[in-house]
Amino acid sequence: DPLKLADQVFFFKRLLREAALRHDCFATFMAKPIEGEPGSAMHIHHSILDPAGHNIFAGPQGGETDAFFHFVGGLQQHMPSVIAMFAPYVNSYRRYVRDHAAPINLEWGRDNRTTGIRIPISDPDARRVENRLAGMDCNPYLAIAASLACGYLGMKMEARPNKRYRGDAYESDAAIPHYLGEALDLFEKATDIHQVLGPEFARVYSIVKRSEYDEFLQVISPWEREH
Repeated sequence: DPLKLADQVFFFKRLLREAALRHDCFATFMAKPIEGEPGSAMHIHHSILDPAGHNIFAGPQGGETDAFFHFVGGLQQHMPSVIAMFAPYVNSYRRYVRDHAAPINLEWGRDNRTTGIRIPISDPDARRVENRLAGMDCNPYLAIAASLACGYLGMKMEARPNKRYRGDAYESDAAIPHYLGEALDLFEKATDIHQVLGPEFARVYSIVKRSEYDEFLQVISPWEREH
């Protein structure tokens, strides 16, 4: 259940922060809190069950269904438009570094941890699609909703995914925005996504994030002064 899962993520983060404070520590969920170290992600695994409880990604003989491929195709087609919800802060984009444990592409592969979309090894009943782009700094309610919206549009429009990627997907072209301003540009043009998430929500979210980004651009960092 996506709403219950988002509740669990939210409560976990709050619980860990409170526990850390009681031990005179600080817990952070920044996407990239430490220079030179891998970032902190929130991978989202998707399965869809029909009213009878059957996983629609698995066919009668256990094979992958059209719904499965359409869902993957929807993620590939629409995820660039919602990166602003997976990576909502300027620090979020420091996690997307080639060859550094975070995906920068929209390729899909079976148990391939270099692709942005991974299909874990599982029995047909547990077949799922893993979105590896979201950072741990995201709002879990919004990120899960956005990821589901991409897959939903893919199934609705019968999107076809690219060919399964074999090998090191870091060698493929980067396919996601490099900074928050670019991500917001894509989000603001994504009218199909707006219709699923709500046009008024999309408008207000964009305004809030634009304001944050404009505030960030007014801050001069120590790196800039040094160089």
